[in-house]
Amino acid sequence: MATGADLEPGTVLQAYRQGLFPMPIGGPRAPMAWFSPVRRGVLRPAELHVSRSLRRSLRHFEIRVDTACAQVIDACADPSRPSGWIDAQIRTAYLRLHDLGWVHSVETWHEGRLVGGLYGLSTGGLFAGESMFHHRTDASKAALVGLVEVLDDGRDRLVDTQWQTPHLASLGVREMAREDYLRLLPRLLQVPPPQWPSGVLSLSGGPAM
Repeated sequence: MATGADLEPGTVLQAYRQGLFPMPIGGPRAPMAWFSPVRRGVLRPAELHVSRSLRRSLRHFEIRVDTACAQVIDACADPSRPSGWIDAQIRTAYLRLHDLGWVHSVETWHEGRLVGGLYGLSTGGLFAGESMFHHRTDASKAALVGLVEVLDDGRDRLVDTQWQTPHLASLGVREMAREDYLRLLPRLLQVPPPQWPSGVLSLSGGPAM
């Protein structure tokens, strides 16, 4: 972990390209912390595990891309959530990066209401996931299926989930040693970025169950 620096777009992008990501660890006057975990949570898009129950749930959701990024970040920042870390400076920085085309949201909608989603930063073949939320069972998982739909185009891509949790492990996320992640990163950054649609996303057959 390191501390300091600002959250200007160029600073944040350069940090991700060096294997770092920001996370506040104190009050508004505390310096920003930058992390590079010893064990990194990662997902190869083709390795996403979609259970039968999740596949059934997908029929009830509409997946959209980049139509409500601010709402997704605000839902992820809900102070009632345990271990909340998204503060006003993070919100401002990532919405600015969204306006510049670097940060994207994948959203789960049900009957016209936002019920889940995720957001993260896309650079080359790397999607650095920041946070996800759900207000309905399987809604955040459905957003991850939508993300993979965008990313799984046959090129070498990786979803960085920062850490592995039991929930993420059930979806196919595994751990990668920091040295292996940093060794892989330069090659990923040379991959052309994916095509990010805006609006409703039509899901294909998706990954195998």
